[in-house]
Amino acid sequence: MKINYCASLASCLLLALALPAHAERADRDKPIHLEADRMSIDDIKKVQVLEGRVVLIQGTIEIRTNHLVVTQDADGFQKGTATGGSNGLARFRQKRDGRDEYIEGEAERIEYDARSEKAEFFNRAWVRSGLDEVRGQYISYDGLNESYLATTGGAAKNAGGGSPARVRAVIQPKSKGKAEAAPGTQKAEPLLLKPATNVAPRSD
Repeated sequence: MKINYCASLASCLLLALALPAHAERADRDKPIHLEADRMSIDDIKKVQVLEGRVVLIQGTIEIRTNHLVVTQDADGFQKGTATGGSNGLARFRQKRDGRDEYIEGEAERIEYDARSEKAEFFNRAWVRSGLDEVRGQYISYDGLNESYLATTGGAAKNAGGGSPARVRAVIQPKSKGKAEAAPGTQKAEPLLLKPATNVAPRSD
């Protein structure tokens, strides 16, 4: 089911998070491994449909869901749409480049585009990087531009008829006054907040 997002940024709460560190750069060049209880493949249309305890692994990327549709474009890049899973949520995980740390998230629907290295989370969306986390109805993670976009989805009211759920973020302090890290350890890059000026949620 498609979700209609408000076209006007004024009617949505927007939160953009800039990540100085990249996602694992070697992932897009790795083969995709798929597991499921049932699988159908259309070689002509380049479409694979997987159902039941589905697992997709590409390098450090891991998607777990109940239903996954994978399509391939003319250049060989794959797109995956994952829906459902434990508690009705699909799950995504990817290693940050050069660090023993993962970006992970979950939502009722997750769409991942290997060409653009973009993951989109729809409904009950949650994304965490290290100790920092964001929740909203829609979250987009752009691995190439190292940024997040989170919105309320433009809903006028929640299911109970009250005010719409707000975007929520927990950002851990990165104070300069804190003690220096122990020798031989690498400090985590800070997760910085900045306004989203040229990014809008999808309108489909």
